[in-house]
Amino acid sequence: MPHPTRRSILFFGAAGTALALLPQRVHAAAIQPGLVYAAGQKFDKSFNEGAFAGAERFKSATGIPVLEYLPSTPAQFDQAAASLLRRGVTDLIAIGFYYATPLARLAPAHPAVRFTLIDAVAEGPNIRSVTFKEQEGSFLVGVLAALASKSGTVGFIGALDIPLIRKFIAGFEQGARHARGDVRVLVNFVGTTPAAFNDPASGAEVARSQFQRGADVVFAGAGVSNFGIFAAANEAKRLAIGVDSNQNYLYPGTILTSMLKRVDLAVASSLEAARQGTWSAGTVALGLAEGAVDYAVDENNRDLVTPEMVNAVEAARRGIVAGRIPVADGS
Repeated sequence: MPHPTRRSILFFGAAGTALALLPQRVHAAAIQPGLVYAAGQKFDKSFNEGAFAGAERFKSATGIPVLEYLPSTPAQFDQAAASLLRRGVTDLIAIGFYYATPLARLAPAHPAVRFTLIDAVAEGPNIRSVTFKEQEGSFLVGVLAALASKSGTVGFIGALDIPLIRKFIAGFEQGARHARGDVRVLVNFVGTTPAAFNDPASGAEVARSQFQRGADVVFAGAGVSNFGIFAAANEAKRLAIGVDSNQNYLYPGTILTSMLKRVDLAVASSLEAARQGTWSAGTVALGLAEGAVDYAVDENNRDLVTPEMVNAVEAARRGIVAGRIPVADGS
């Protein structure tokens, strides 16, 4: 997996500070950002909503609106991009691994446009690919899952079996076994196509199946399908783990924690780089060291996460960042 340069690490890590200073900067370029969401729901309490939050943060700091397009299926990418480009977009951000091929095909025809792809890699002199070290954040929630489990069996439910989801599985399994060597880890998928990210009913069925097999904590990595997984966990009085955004508030007392994946940071930072003239093509992978993945503790789950659990997960974080605990990405 490609690794970020030191310059990239400093830039992304300082994104909040940079955005706070935007009104005072006077040499920024005029840009018109555009955002193509992942297919599904804009306010999905997950990945798309994180992208929206990043766009809104940039707009609030700069006064520059971000044009948007929400496809109903991944196949609508060309239509979405064409619509935004007709409206004068200078910087187009695409959210979703399935846009890699169409974006790589489109970008050469628009050499003056800066394209940012989030969650996959596409090659091109005007393409920036932002990926995440999901395995590192998943390691942390794996530690919490194993320590919270009373049955000794935990589960992972992914949307479908693809390399991106395998990164979550790899980190989760390693973290769970790091905390508890005898833990049993179940792995299942909602479906076999991208539609599996938007199928709560099937997500609930898969969760019930894992509960019947002994799992009492399940990590839900399935987009909007997570809603069904959470509902099933709440009904069965088991625990679930959210993903991408902080989903703890959806079912307080049921969601043990959420594995945060800071797509908002990736969106806002890429737009700010374009505005400041520091945007560059290439690939950057963001993890714990950059504050781009994490776990969430708030008033909705604080009673579920004991001080001992926090100590264990924070020790794991330090070990990963320092390189003492290597985390394989499942590739």
